[in-house]
Amino acid sequence: MDFALSPKHEMMKSMFKDFAEKEVAPVAAELDEKGEFSWDLFKKMGKLGMFGLPYPREYGGAGADYLTYVLACEQIAHACCATAMLLTSQNSLSSWLIYKYGTEEQKRKYLTPLITGQELGAFCLTEADAGSDAANQQTTAVLEGSEWVLDGSKRFVTNGGLAGIYIVVARTSGSRGPKGISIFIVEKDTPGLSFGRKENKMGVRASQTTEVILQNCRIPKENLLGKEGDGFYMAMQNLDGGRISIGGIALGLAQAALDEAVKYSKERQQFGKPLAANQAIQWMIADMATELEAARLLVYRAAWLRDQGKKHTKEASMAKLYASEVATRAANKAVQIHGGYGYMKEYKVERLMRDAKICEIFEGTSEIQRMVISRAALK
Repeated sequence: MDFALSPKHEMMKSMFKDFAEKEVAPVAAELDEKGEFSWDLFKKMGKLGMFGLPYPREYGGAGADYLTYVLACEQIAHACCATAMLLTSQNSLSSWLIYKYGTEEQKRKYLTPLITGQELGAFCLTEADAGSDAANQQTTAVLEGSEWVLDGSKRFVTNGGLAGIYIVVARTSGSRGPKGISIFIVEKDTPGLSFGRKENKMGVRASQTTEVILQNCRIPKENLLGKEGDGFYMAMQNLDGGRISIGGIALGLAQAALDEAVKYSKERQQFGKPLAANQAIQWMIADMATELEAARLLVYRAAWLRDQGKKHTKEASMAKLYASEVATRAANKAVQIHGGYGYMKEYKVERLMRDAKICEIFEGTSEIQRMVISRAALK
């Protein structure tokens, strides 16, 4: 068994780390404070090819493997979780369904602009009554002649109002549950597509989240993605990859928390000695470091399984579940080690603690991950 990254992976990791330190970290706190999406970072990441990492060169991608993409998520999240969310929402959620199920025409028209950074994408799945219960879709799509007519609303859409391409999950039959759900591609300037308020979030504030509203929204018949009625299965497949990338983001957050805790505990003097000289602090750091390495193995293994074309639904859920909870615990410990200073916005750990929590919620809560894992274990 080989637990080391290849020289190529190490080189890519170093490149991502350099970009994160030079371009992302210096503006992360300001973007968080203002709750401002950075088009400048979007353009820079697109130019670097980060939105097409796991996609073939023929569509404008980098032709890299999924582990390389996870390494990018990890390094960017170390500097800014919200910017890492931009990376995963573009790579995993918006582009993959078009790559996997799109026609050649759809790939050329929509996939290439997404993975080259010409267009920003958004995945519209969650509704007011369809969060963890994703099969309870109320948004409808009715075929009228040569057009699909979409009606409904979507909640908590990352990049809502900013994206130019929306991947919308809707019900195309009267059947309840997962049957009769389909997926569509909707362009931003389509009449009937509008956006609700920008959500005022606790964390990842530089990632814009809005409601997406569809009212008599008419799109061409050919904008159906994949087969009619297969949408729920397609969306769940999409989340397998997305959950691995969220695991990568959680790793970056946890590593940042550990790094800040180590640095502060060595510098901060109390009772005539550094905090790091106290066993209570040492044990907290030991737990953080150990859990982080365990999480990293789970996430990298899930990415490896995906690269090998092996089934990885359970492993993706394990990686996402454990890494996200490790990130939350690590951020909490980092704040505790900083004491009162950790509660102040001047210190990075305050932002890490706010950002980490979302990893336990989006793309399937920790409770949903435990359902997926338990079903596999009990099968």
